[in-house]
Amino acid sequence: MLKTETPLENFSPQEPIYALDIGTRSVIGMLGEVDQGRVRILAVDKQPHQKRSMMDGQIEDIAQVASAVMEVTARLEAKTGRKLTKACVAAAGRSLRMEHGHGELELERPETIGTERLGQLEAAAVANGEEALRPLEGEPQRLFLVGYTVTRLALDGYPMSSLLGHTGKHMEVDVVATFLPSEVIDSLYAVMAKAGLEVASLTLEPIAALNAAIPKDLRLLNLALVDIGAGTSDIAICRDGGVVGYTMATVAGDEITEAIMRAYLVDYTTAEDMKLQLEQGGSVVFTDVLGQQQQCETDELMDSIDAAVQGLADEIAARIQQLNGGPPSALFLAGGGSKLRGLRERVAKSLGINDRRAALSGNHFKTSACSDVVELEDPEYTTPLGIAISAGLGLISDSYRILLNGKPAKLFRNGTLTVLELLMMNGYGYRDLLGKNGRSMVLNVDGKRMVFPGEPAVPAQLRINGSEVSSSTVVHAGDQVEFIPAKAGQDRRVLAGEVMRRVNGQKVFQGGVELQPEEEVGADEPLTTTFVPQVKENPQTADTPVGVMKEPAACSLVFNGNPLTLPGKPDGGPYYLMDLLEYSGIDFQHLDRPVRLEVNGREGSFSQVLQQGDRVEIRYDNRGEN
Repeated sequence: MLKTETPLENFSPQEPIYALDIGTRSVIGMLGEVDQGRVRILAVDKQPHQKRSMMDGQIEDIAQVASAVMEVTARLEAKTGRKLTKACVAAAGRSLRMEHGHGELELERPETIGTERLGQLEAAAVANGEEALRPLEGEPQRLFLVGYTVTRLALDGYPMSSLLGHTGKHMEVDVVATFLPSEVIDSLYAVMAKAGLEVASLTLEPIAALNAAIPKDLRLLNLALVDIGAGTSDIAICRDGGVVGYTMATVAGDEITEAIMRAYLVDYTTAEDMKLQLEQGGSVVFTDVLGQQQQCETDELMDSIDAAVQGLADEIAARIQQLNGGPPSALFLAGGGSKLRGLRERVAKSLGINDRRAALSGNHFKTSACSDVVELEDPEYTTPLGIAISAGLGLISDSYRILLNGKPAKLFRNGTLTVLELLMMNGYGYRDLLGKNGRSMVLNVDGKRMVFPGEPAVPAQLRINGSEVSSSTVVHAGDQVEFIPAKAGQDRRVLAGEVMRRVNGQKVFQGGVELQPEEEVGADEPLTTTFVPQVKENPQTADTPVGVMKEPAACSLVFNGNPLTLPGKPDGGPYYLMDLLEYSGIDFQHLDRPVRLEVNGREGSFSQVLQQGDRVEIRYDNRGEN
């Protein structure tokens, strides 16, 4: 019960779908385009990591992984003659959190269900799944909503395969929502940025693999898909037309490689090469860590890894039965690790099913994909092909997404989300909201301090669905947020003529040299004029020369219940609510819950000017938790 086949907005006719499978052992890139309801693969490329830069699907060496991505990208560009700027990616399931969510929507009167209503319904279900995470968390942790799958739909009590276009009052939906810690997602985005690529779409690896290996019309059967990579084995279960759930095991191909390392005293790369030769049979020649050339038969090599292979099979079977509540009717194995000799039969035996009901994935790829340049039936292509299919055929559930400047925003788990939090999650800082005034120029004129203020910042522009909003406005699923950061003001440049006018002087000298009115003065040396600055009497500044600033006044207020005195700003400018963020103790770069901003008991905005005696509150908003 996934989305209809609609290509994603992010792709233009000129730019193909670029699917990147960033795995523990290697990076696989695929280029494709939508062709009559299928994704036609135009080119494929693979680059192994030069060293172990990933562990259990988690990126550890960002630079090394980005280097592999750049090599794949460059070769694909050379093969196709197309410039690649954005890519679709999937996150590995290490530390995967899966929650079931239920959503209901009651309408005042029967109406035809459109995409907006369906989006509201699915968003409610995802939010319900998010709430289930809270009691399990000992400490606050940012969790990223990677994707979700609709498992059941109902309209006015009747089960439905789709609600779009139908008329009714009461809608229901069940979803399986998947979340990953922010560290997993942040490192993936960091690799993409370093490789010069934009993330066009993001999903979970088992979700992508499922979309390639098990077509929708087969999901009435109780089937299990296991994508065995180098670091993790990602598992998806379907039955009754929907997806039961996703899980993973932190055992995979690396366990076999490490067993070879221990048995034959070889390094990781050599052990990987030996493992790949198992399918060829015959003798395996290698050099151990002592520099001695060795030789063994593949049957001997298989015996040495027997315990590791059995352990991998048993762990996969246990995870499947735990998620499925028993053995499935049939099993598909995918990923490079699935091709290990004898593994398919061992997993089937551990599950208690006939090994004829366990197969390598690939037979059903042709349902959603085709190619004239590469044979797609290889199970190693399951995930990259699934990423391409998910993006190209609109199989990524996106009703819960929020667009930020036209692109899907990163969304970490949060019951309510303000514009400020959304911006912080996506790389903006609070300075982007208010900006920075240009630097003032402070001159010494005839022994007096004179300030020429810099240009003020150009305020940020912030809109949701076309309407101007404040940074504390709550955003909802489906919103389109437009944010233009504030622009810093220009630093002040002062001409000699400006100084003359300020002091009613006839001539201005700096360093003993007379300056012409159009010449720019510097702040490093004092200036002198031919006349002493005039003094005007003013009720508020009776003894202050015109153009000469007094020492800036301090601002005293009450902050979070305690007195706080802020020193005067050098340019004499006012304090803004934004200026107090650094005093709050809140890490605005890693928000995990809403923040309350108040001035004198009313909701405040970051650009609000503070006055003497104001009572300011900047605290975590915990009012809705009980």
